[in-house]
Amino acid sequence: MDANQLVKVYIKIRDAKEIKKKEMETAIAELDAQLETVEQELLEICKATGQNGGKTDYGSFTRSVKTRYWPSDWDSVYQFIREHDVPQLLERRIHQGNFKEFLEVNPDKLPTGMNVESKYSITVRRA
Repeated sequence: MDANQLVKVYIKIRDAKEIKKKEMETAIAELDAQLETVEQELLEICKATGQNGGKTDYGSFTRSVKTRYWPSDWDSVYQFIREHDVPQLLERRIHQGNFKEFLEVNPDKLPTGMNVESKYSITVRRA
């Protein structure tokens, strides 16, 4: 096949994939809404009975508390982490864009143990 035909096929496949993805997202959103309704009913049962769960013929359910933390002031959080020497409060990952920009300015400052992978990719746009 020539490049003209390959791009045509690529766009056709990408469009089909996007349609399927949207259909699946819609179906999953509907199922998630149904699950949320059932979860709320089970929470009401726990609240009414004063229990943290129960067993049924089909399985068991447990009520638990999930807590999330997020900063509204990153500068204060960074200062707190430095003051208390608790870097483990942060997740272990590198911000790809910021690190790439840092290396562009400082190409000789790659830290020991840092892995780098670069590979070519293709971007296809419609005519």
